[in-house]
Amino acid sequence: MKISLDGGTATYRILSYAQGRVAVNEQILTRSLVVMPEQLLSDWPPQGFDALAAEHFALIEVLRPEIVLLGTGASLRFPAPALLVPLYDAGIGVEVMDTGAACRTYDILMAEGRVVAAALLMI
Repeated sequence: MKISLDGGTATYRILSYAQGRVAVNEQILTRSLVVMPEQLLSDWPPQGFDALAAEHFALIEVLRPEIVLLGTGASLRFPAPALLVPLYDAGIGVEVMDTGAACRTYDILMAEGRVVAAALLMI
Protein backbone atom coordinates (compact mmCIF):
# COMPACT_ATOMS: atom_id res chain seq x y z
CA MET A 1 0.00 0.00 0.00
CA LYS A 2 1.28 3.43 -0.88
CA ILE A 3 0.98 6.05 1.86
CA SER A 4 0.69 9.74 1.10
CA LEU A 5 1.05 12.13 4.02
CA ASP A 6 3.04 15.28 4.67
CA GLY A 7 5.88 14.27 6.98
CA GLY A 8 6.71 17.75 8.17
CA THR A 9 10.40 18.00 8.98
CA ALA A 10 10.97 14.33 9.78
CA THR A 11 13.94 12.67 8.15
CA TYR A 12 12.45 9.16 7.92
CA ARG A 13 8.98 8.60 6.49
CA ILE A 14 7.28 5.35 5.52
CA LEU A 15 6.19 5.75 1.91
CA SER A 16 4.72 2.30 1.28
CA TYR A 17 4.59 -1.27 2.47
CA ALA A 18 3.75 -4.64 0.95
CA GLN A 19 4.45 -8.29 1.60
CA GLY A 20 8.14 -8.64 2.42
CA ARG A 21 9.06 -4.95 2.13
CA VAL A 22 8.71 -1.50 3.63
CA ALA A 23 9.82 1.65 1.79
CA VAL A 24 11.39 4.24 4.09
CA ASN A 25 12.08 7.35 2.05
CA GLU A 26 13.47 5.88 -1.18
CA GLN A 27 15.03 2.82 0.50
CA ILE A 28 13.30 -0.56 0.19
CA LEU A 29 13.85 -2.62 3.34
CA THR A 30 13.22 -6.37 3.43
CA ARG A 31 14.20 -7.16 7.02
CA SER A 32 12.69 -6.16 10.36
CA LEU A 33 13.36 -2.54 11.20
CA VAL A 34 12.81 0.26 13.68
CA VAL A 35 12.02 3.67 12.27
CA MET A 36 11.72 6.96 14.12
CA PRO A 37 11.34 10.46 12.67
CA GLU A 38 15.09 11.08 13.00
CA GLN A 39 16.57 7.56 13.15
CA LEU A 40 16.42 4.31 11.19
CA LEU A 41 17.62 0.90 12.37
CA SER A 42 17.40 -1.00 9.11
CA ASP A 43 18.20 -4.44 10.53
CA TRP A 44 16.36 -4.96 13.83
CA PRO A 45 17.38 -8.47 14.97
CA PRO A 46 14.07 -10.36 15.33
CA GLN A 47 13.07 -11.64 11.91
CA GLY A 48 9.74 -13.09 13.00
CA PHE A 49 7.23 -12.90 15.82
CA ASP A 50 8.50 -16.04 17.55
CA ALA A 51 12.03 -14.59 17.66
CA LEU A 52 11.01 -11.54 19.77
CA ALA A 53 12.92 -11.26 23.04
CA ALA A 54 13.21 -8.65 25.80
CA GLU A 55 16.65 -7.59 24.57
CA HIS A 56 15.10 -6.50 21.25
CA PHE A 57 12.89 -4.07 23.12
CA ALA A 58 15.82 -2.93 25.27
CA LEU A 59 17.45 -1.77 21.99
CA ILE A 60 14.42 0.42 21.35
CA GLU A 61 14.27 1.72 24.93
CA VAL A 62 17.64 3.47 24.58
CA LEU A 63 16.20 5.49 21.65
CA ARG A 64 13.76 7.11 24.14
CA PRO A 65 10.56 7.24 22.08
CA GLU A 66 7.28 8.35 23.66
CA ILE A 67 5.49 5.40 22.12
CA VAL A 68 6.42 2.22 20.27
CA LEU A 69 4.19 0.81 17.55
CA LEU A 70 4.92 -2.89 17.29
CA GLY A 71 3.98 -4.23 13.86
CA THR A 72 3.67 -8.01 14.22
CA GLY A 73 3.56 -8.95 10.54
CA ALA A 74 0.50 -9.84 8.49
CA SER A 75 -1.73 -10.35 11.53
CA LEU A 76 -2.09 -8.92 14.99
CA ARG A 77 -0.34 -11.02 17.64
CA PHE A 78 0.32 -9.95 21.20
CA PRO A 79 3.76 -10.67 22.67
CA ALA A 80 4.12 -11.92 26.22
CA PRO A 81 4.00 -8.89 28.55
CA ALA A 82 7.36 -9.88 30.06
CA LEU A 83 9.05 -9.11 26.72
CA LEU A 84 7.95 -5.49 26.92
CA VAL A 85 9.28 -4.86 30.44
CA PRO A 86 12.23 -2.70 29.23
CA LEU A 87 9.75 -0.30 27.60
CA TYR A 88 7.23 -0.35 30.45
CA ASP A 89 9.98 0.29 33.03
CA ALA A 90 11.10 3.35 31.04
CA GLY A 91 7.56 4.74 30.89
CA ILE A 92 7.30 4.19 27.13
CA GLY A 93 3.87 3.39 25.73
CA VAL A 94 3.40 0.36 23.49
CA GLU A 95 0.70 -0.28 20.90
CA VAL A 96 0.59 -3.66 19.15
CA MET A 97 -0.95 -3.99 15.69
CA ASP A 98 -0.32 -5.67 12.35
CA THR A 99 2.55 -4.17 10.35
CA GLY A 100 0.33 -2.36 7.85
CA ALA A 101 -1.56 -0.59 10.63
CA ALA A 102 1.73 0.26 12.36
CA CYS A 103 3.06 1.86 9.14
CA ARG A 104 -0.06 3.99 8.73
CA THR A 105 -0.17 4.97 12.41
CA TYR A 106 3.55 5.86 12.42
CA ASP A 107 3.06 8.37 9.63
CA ILE A 108 0.13 10.01 11.42
CA LEU A 109 1.93 10.31 14.77
CA MET A 110 5.18 11.40 13.13
CA ALA A 111 3.34 14.13 11.21
CA GLU A 112 1.94 15.35 14.56
CA GLY A 113 5.51 15.80 15.80
CA ARG A 114 5.39 12.85 18.21
CA VAL A 115 8.57 10.96 19.14
CA VAL A 116 7.30 7.62 17.84
CA ALA A 117 9.14 4.42 17.00
CA ALA A 118 7.69 1.81 14.67
CA ALA A 119 9.24 -1.61 15.28
CA LEU A 120 8.19 -3.56 12.22
CA LEU A 121 8.29 -7.27 11.47
CA MET A 122 7.81 -7.98 7.76
CA ILE A 123 4.42 -8.98 6.39
